Amino acid sequence: MTGRVYKSTGSWYTVKTELGQTYECRIKGKFRLKDIKSTNPIAVGDFVDFELDTKSDKETGVINKIHDRQNYIVRKSVNLSKQTHIIASNIDLVFLLITIDNPPTFTSFIDRFLVTAKAYDIKAVLLFNKIDTYDQDTLDEVRYLAHIYREIGYECIGISATTGKNLDQVKALMEGKVSMFTGHSGVGKSTLVNAIEPTLDLKTKAISMQHMQGQHTTTFAEMFDLSFDAKIIDTPGIKGFGIVDMEKEEIGDYFPEFFALKQDCKFNNCLHIEEPKCAVKEALEKDEIAASRYRSYVQLIEGDEEHYRTDIWDKE
Repeated sequence: MTGRVYKSTGSWYTVKTELGQTYECRIKGKFRLKDIKSTNPIAVGDFVDFELDTKSDKETGVINKIHDRQNYIVRKSVNLSKQTHIIASNIDLVFLLITIDNPPTFTSFIDRFLVTAKAYDIKAVLLFNKIDTYDQDTLDEVRYLAHIYREIGYECIGISATTGKNLDQVKALMEGKVSMFTGHSGVGKSTLVNAIEPTLDLKTKAISMQHMQGQHTTTFAEMFDLSFDAKIIDTPGIKGFGIVDMEKEEIGDYFPEFFALKQDCKFNNCLHIEEPKCAVKEALEKDEIAASRYRSYVQLIEGDEEHYRTDIWDKE
């Protein structure tokens, strides 16, 4: 039988067939170790083949094959373990939820996520959530950040999951697609999903005011079928985002504004760090490239996965 993984809890996988039947499945021990480099050999969004387990009293299955993935979002832990984890696979569109100060979403985190989405050819949209709670100064920060990312080709939408502002635009983008919602804990992913599809009634928690951090409400990634011809993958909150399997020479290609200038650099293999007559650094000096974006790039080149700076925005 063939189906798609809708939920992963680490040892069991909820698989849904084309006929709409769902089965709780596990994987064979040998299969678990074969050519698997991530902490999770099977991810939400995967298409798999499985057979029913005749030895079990319950109607469960055993997965024996993963189909080739169209794409996937993978991250590396920023702690000492450096383990990689596939967040989800076979995605048409990813929405990155951003909040300014409750909790703060840092530009370094945004840029690392966008680099990974670009590397795996997944369209990314930035959703600036909770705009109904911001004062004028904070709204100016939102506009500034949105300007930076719109200039390099990313769609940015200011939304409020609680008031419903601009959610019609989000739903229009989702129609006919598999979308993934991600971001830090507390940015409002589950609240947004509930606003888009109230019948799901996902659990939500308030922000911890002591540390201004979100509290994890989604423990595992899970896919949901929506009522308007769309699928959504809700993911656990992410604290840090380490990139995986990228050579220094290719990182700049995933910054659209850097890639556009690459041909104007003196050296074909320019890393845009210390090389003379670098078009990227010249553009930076002319304020044609955002300082926060260049800083994120340098941190990636230097491989600083644990202590990258956390400036949320930079008007210098």
